[in-house]
Amino acid sequence: MIFIIKTHLLFLALLFSVSGISQTQNKEFTWPEGHKLAVSLSYDDALNSQLDHAIPELDKHNLKASFYVTPNSPVMNARMEEWRAAAKNGHELGNHSIYHPCSASLPNREWVQEHHDLDKYSVSQMIEELTTANTFLKAIDGKTERTYTVPCDDLLVGDEEYLSKVNHLFTAIKGHGADKRFSLIWVPINSTGNELINYIKNIPPETLLVNIIFHGVGGDYLAVSSKAHAELINFLAKDRGTYYVDSYINLMKHVEKME
Repeated sequence: MIFIIKTHLLFLALLFSVSGISQTQNKEFTWPEGHKLAVSLSYDDALNSQLDHAIPELDKHNLKASFYVTPNSPVMNARMEEWRAAAKNGHELGNHSIYHPCSASLPNREWVQEHHDLDKYSVSQMIEELTTANTFLKAIDGKTERTYTVPCDDLLVGDEEYLSKVNHLFTAIKGHGADKRFSLIWVPINSTGNELINYIKNIPPETLLVNIIFHGVGGDYLAVSSKAHAELINFLAKDRGTYYVDSYINLMKHVEKME
């Protein structure tokens, strides 16, 4: 009889647990001010063209973005005060590792230097590198919370998955959360302004966050033109009632608050 009662209570507990999960998943999610779609604009690798073209355009419209910088970039050293000013103005400085290690064994990776080959890293080495990058960024902006964008989106160190070992270092890892509604990523290269805008306009309705990752803007590599970038920023600024634009860390803090 006791066994039957215990079994019944366990069944009820499981039922309420599943019901609670279902209610959480079905709860309507909104961004601040009731927006349905957020746009995270981010810029990788700490490039001159981002300081020269991207940040002035963003600042002109008071839109905040995320810059995933690499401390070994000569642009970090040469223009440190400009990066510090960007952070003071509300832009996020995110972790993109120190040396941008990528797997040299994958196609079109001839550019990967041997000492930055992720195939030859250890997980403990990657943890140390990301921890040191966080410390470097704290010295620039004074912040203790950070998000991470994975270099080359390579998820293996040698043959070992490593993101689960570094989760504790970050508020969020771009594109790799459990809820896929926040994970859509696009890396535009040579896209026109119309292509950038139409991409935003045609995001599937179930998607809550789109992550657009730029590299060069009007220069450097993997670039879009300054004109195309400016057209996108102008579009987002004019339609603030539809699209919520903020730094990735602020967006993910809001997601955490809503959960």
